[in-house]
Order: sequence, then structure tokens, then C-alpha cells
Amino acid sequence: MSNIKNLKEFAQLAGVSTATISRALSGTGRVSEETRQRIATLADRLGYQPNVTARNLRTQRTMTVGVLVPLGHEAAQHLSDPFFNTMTGFLADALSDHGYDLLLSRVLPKSDRWLDRYIGSGKVDGIIVIGQSTEFAVIETVSRRYLPMVVWGGQVSGQHHCSVGSDNRAGGILAARHLIERGCRRIAFAGPTRGPEFGERLQGVKQVLHEQGLSETLIELPSHFEPEAAFADILAQLDGIAELPDGIVAGSDVTAIGVLRALQELQVDVPGRVKVIGYDGLPVGAQVSPPLTTVDQQLRRGAGLMVELLLRRLAGEATESRMIAPNLILRSST
Repeated sequence: MSNIKNLKEFAQLAGVSTATISRALSGTGRVSEETRQRIATLADRLGYQPNVTARNLRTQRTMTVGVLVPLGHEAAQHLSDPFFNTMTGFLADALSDHGYDLLLSRVLPKSDRWLDRYIGSGKVDGIIVIGQSTEFAVIETVSRRYLPMVVWGGQVSGQHHCSVGSDNRAGGILAARHLIERGCRRIAFAGPTRGPEFGERLQGVKQVLHEQGLSETLIELPSHFEPEAAFADILAQLDGIAELPDGIVAGSDVTAIGVLRALQELQVDVPGRVKVIGYDGLPVGAQVSPPLTTVDQQLRRGAGLMVELLLRRLAGEATESRMIAPNLILRSST
């Protein structure tokens, strides 16, 4: 083990400047690969570890990104939800590739200042918000004075904040057309509709039904986000319907799994009697019975885009929002 106490001593031993040592060990700046490897090997041999805290104080960076999940729409929803698990996992991978840590927080907004308080904490260099929830106006206001923020969510005309998300209306259109192609004529939309993302999915479904002259047959099955509550909501409604729908578009994969459970409870065959399609593209959809057909939002790609845009914003660039075209993952539920 080395007795080297600081960066200056290590630089003297390596025969280079302290700036070169910093760039080589942090992976930033221009250093030849040969020099980088030589310094890394020497650091490993001597057991030298740079003082990250001191470096962050000098650069005024925490090398941490805050990932906030605002739940104004549903206080009972938790970070253990499969969607949040999947998205935060992809974000952690992408941030780690760039040397950043992730600080995850579930937020129950009690005032319009929740985002300002987090920004002012000094804990993070930038923020990624997962879902606009009921907080679109707050996010929009803060984005006009705080640059390093990117949001996963929908896009509306005139929007100021930078968002990444799938084309939710197009996803609803894909789902409805797929069910109609499978012979469905009495279609239901299951799940929450609050917030721009879910509302746009429902509008996509309505657009297709209008085009096909089926608007009058639409059934809405509102439900909570939390899995057990969604299952109970949908079971009660389906049990009370005189004529079941022959196709169900769920606003999320979690909702779709609740639909499958409810239909199983009612001894309704899927996909023989009722066809079900989810929305998200979560890995868990392949594990349920029957495996779930779903509208894939391409979450890993979305996470990578959010991190890329945030890093550009941390460098001072005002980036534009990005929209991802959804696609269908066909499985046995339709």
C-alpha cells in the first residue's frame, strides 16, 4: 500500500502534471490512451484513490443526478411499480456509463414549490423527472429558469420543458387498430386517464373507433395505478357489465395484468373471448399467462436519450424535446 497522500505527490511519481492525472483518472479531457493506461496501472499498483469529495468541491459538481417521480395523480403508487423499476434501472445504467450516480426520490406534491426545494438542496447537478403526473404546470414554470432538467412524458403544443417520451396518441392508435384487425368491435379502454400521457393514449383509441364507426361502442374502465387497486377496480366493473367487450386496451402493462387477472377470476378466455393489449413494453409482460401483447415505448432507448440530453444541458445547451415512435410486441393475449 502506498504512502502517497495527495494528487501532487502521485503526479510527481508519475512524472506528469496534476491536471493530466485528474483527466486520466476521471476519464475526462484529452489524454492519450497510453498515458491513461500507464496512470491507471500505477494507481492500481500503489492503491492510490483520488479525493472525489475535494474534486467535487473544486468543480462545484456532485456527479449525481436526481431522478424524481411525482405522484400527484396517485398517492398510493410506489417505486416498486414495475414501470418505475424498469425505467430507473435503465437510467442508472446510462448514468453510470457517464460516471454519474442516481439519487431517486418519490414525491407527493403538496405545493407548487416541491421542485424548487429539490433544486435548491445542492445534492444534484441536474434532474430527470419521470412522468408529468398532475404537475405539468409546475414543471413548465421551473423549466423557464432551470436548464439542467429533462422529463419523461408527453408533449403538447407550445411546451417549454424538454421531454422524452413515446408518441402516446400513435400508441393508442396502434393498439386499437391491432384489436380491430383481430376482429374486435366492442372495445374498452382500461386504466387511468389523468395526465397528458394516458389521456393521449385514450384519444388515439377514440380516433380509430371514430374512423371505423365504432365510437358508440367504446367502454371506459377507469382504475387506479396501484396493481391491487387496479385489479379490484376492473374486476368489479367487468363483473357488472351485461355484455363484455371483445377487446381491451390497457393504459399500462400493470393495468393490463390486472385485466388478465380479472378475466381469469371471471373465467373468461383470453384471447378467445376477450383480447387484451397493454402499454409500456415491460419485461414482466412476457412472464404472465397468457403472455401480454403490448405497445412498446422503448424505455431503454428513452432512458439513454434523457441522459444524453441532460448532459448536454449541463454543458449549457438548450435541447429540444424528443419523441419516440412506439411499436407493437405481439404475444398470445391477442
